[in-house]
Amino acid sequence: QVQLQESGPGLAKPSQTLSLTCTVSGGSITTNSYYWSWIRQPPGKGLEWIGYIAYSGSTYYSPSLKSRTSISRDTSNNQFSLQLRSVTPEDTAVYYCARVRWGYDYWGQGTQVTVSS
Repeated sequence: QVQLQESGPGLAKPSQTLSLTCTVSGGSITTNSYYWSWIRQPPGKGLEWIGYIAYSGSTYYSPSLKSRTSISRDTSNNQFSLQLRSVTPEDTAVYYCARVRWGYDYWGQGTQVTVSS
């Protein structure tokens, strides 16, 4: 059974960098054909895809967030991380990590991040 768990600060100030980590158990992030994604849901809105890091280490980002986003991985600890720079209150959301192959088959429980001064 694959499990994903998000971790990181729940509060960020405007202009800071938001950093979250997803720890994966029950499966390797380097397993062929799997993609490891970050998604968020702002209050009262739908899910928004942020980007992914592939099993190969390649990354792809949402065009609307690309200029502020970096996704990296730590294969020794089976983790992947999100950095979102220059945050504003509009980045307040529940942030999820998820595994993707033909669809999103495993999700973390989500972590609330609030951007406020």
